Amino acid sequence: MTAIQTIEAMLQAAVGGINAVIWNYLLVGVLPLVGLYFSARLGLIQLRRFPQMLRVVFAGGHEGSAGISPFEALCTSLASRIGTGNLVGVAIALGAGGAGAIFWMWVVAFFGMATAYAESSLAQLYKVRDGAGQYRGGPAFYMARGLRAHWMGVLFSIFLLVAFGLVFSAVQANSISAAMAEAFAIDRRWSAIGLAVLAGTIIFGGLRSIARFAVLVVPLMAAVYLALALWVVFSNAAQVPAMLSLIVHSAFGLEPAAGGILGGLAAAMLNGVKRGLFSNEAGMGSAPNIAAAAMPVPHHPASQGLVQSFGVFVDTLLVCTATALMILLSGALGSGEQDGIRLTQAAMAQHFGAWGPTFIAVSLFFFALTSIVGNYAYAESAVIFLRGGRKGLLLMKAGAIAMVGWGAVTRVGLVWDTADAAMGLMALINLVAIMMLSGLVVKLTRDYDAQLRAGKVPRLDASAYPELGDRIDRTIWTERPTVPPA
Repeated sequence: MTAIQTIEAMLQAAVGGINAVIWNYLLVGVLPLVGLYFSARLGLIQLRRFPQMLRVVFAGGHEGSAGISPFEALCTSLASRIGTGNLVGVAIALGAGGAGAIFWMWVVAFFGMATAYAESSLAQLYKVRDGAGQYRGGPAFYMARGLRAHWMGVLFSIFLLVAFGLVFSAVQANSISAAMAEAFAIDRRWSAIGLAVLAGTIIFGGLRSIARFAVLVVPLMAAVYLALALWVVFSNAAQVPAMLSLIVHSAFGLEPAAGGILGGLAAAMLNGVKRGLFSNEAGMGSAPNIAAAAMPVPHHPASQGLVQSFGVFVDTLLVCTATALMILLSGALGSGEQDGIRLTQAAMAQHFGAWGPTFIAVSLFFFALTSIVGNYAYAESAVIFLRGGRKGLLLMKAGAIAMVGWGAVTRVGLVWDTADAAMGLMALINLVAIMMLSGLVVKLTRDYDAQLRAGKVPRLDASAYPELGDRIDRTIWTERPTVPPA
């Protein structure tokens, strides 16, 4: 065993121990409970305000001198969300937890929509202007300003930088290099170089460059992918009822192949929750960083909360489900090919012939590219919170791109496990913070609901929140943002 292999083995053992505690005992139970809590306290907002989600997402709004548009914020968060988790993560969940893992991904996503609403509403409320006048915010800011716990913000920011600024870029590169090698026999190193060059060009253009790129690419790639999934479902309509029955039965360990009731239930739930959180990010504290950069339409924090809640719906209940259906309807699951992207490619080959794996490789390239630039957008907020300045931002950009190269050649197990650990620690800190601020989320929601019921266009009146004192920037909410004409 070489020195590098020894170090990797030690890291694998350490990271595996952290994950065992976080995922097997903490997040697998806490995360759904937090989503259930917010769903109950907010009156199932993900259902009753779903039409309003659509209205605020497509209500318009433009970039201004201070912020990006709501649609740009949604597309940027989807750029990060819709990535390898939707293709590789779903396949891993199915391979390790069986068809029932998809059911638990759905459960996590449904309740996670309420969690995503809560965290992004808070990010909007506590946002500030940076030195250039651009809106900035996120969990670190509502921890430091809302809870007066600056240390929590620092700790969260460090984990965010590790997870989204560095490790997740490696995860994306690892998956795309494997897919390109499988489909086109391209050396992993060349894939990494090409991806790093493209991502670097966008990242060095700044936040607005990332947002505009996301608006151009994300809706198109998601629409094409979902269209293919619908074609697969309609083409195999006779098998759909049995497949849905398999998902439900496997979710509760009722399928013989699942390893018994307890073993099947545990495997399905654990893998569904893990991969579900990795994909939709609800409660993790990532999407609020870009949500805070938007000028909400209407001008109320809850508006952007609804936008990001809708993002969870698109990511898991649409795109992840599309991948799962294509795999399950292909019969590839259980055929011996269970290794992440290869399982997805095998499924596509069943549906679309020789060009199926090629399509997945191309899709994964774009999914990974958008995820890398979206992840960087999150990390930028952490650098600003930590007062890294221009030098800090430059180092963050260089580090993110360097991790693409590392991820392309390292072992996939260590990459995924490191991502899980960093993500889990982020989520735990963020979940504590939003629970402590849950009363404020309820007040914001009641204010928003009351204005809608009165037939008004919701707008935050900062004077109605005297208890917040100087913890929010009241000028943001007392002055109308300058928005260029359409």
